[in-house]
Amino acid sequence: MFSKKAPSAPHRPQVNAMGHSTFSVFGADTHIKGDVQAGADLHVDGVIEGDVSCTSLVQGESSRIEGAIRAESARLAGTVHGTITVRELVVLKTARIRGDVHYDALTIEQGAQVDGRFAPRAAGEDSTVVPITA
Repeated sequence: MFSKKAPSAPHRPQVNAMGHSTFSVFGADTHIKGDVQAGADLHVDGVIEGDVSCTSLVQGESSRIEGAIRAESARLAGTVHGTITVRELVVLKTARIRGDVHYDALTIEQGAQVDGRFAPRAAGEDSTVVPITA
């Protein structure tokens, strides 16, 4: 009935040196052709045709990503066609994934569809994001 496990802290976007949030949102009306690199958290509700590299990815149910995903953590609810390499992955029941998945920690809800192979990341394999320099 009661758990001794401490409640997990709510996800908070990173804050840059100027005190501004580094959380980006691509709305449902957004269609991007090309690779996306973000040194921050990213929420995608639209379509991305290209590779995605970010700190943390949250994908909405109606979104589609056609390319590789590389992130520290990802919470996928839409369609993905490409290889996924993450440290911590949550695949929600609405997710449709076609591609191989490399992970350290994995959670899959019943009903999610994956057409590909699951494999723990190789020792020393790095999923960290390369910072974007201006």
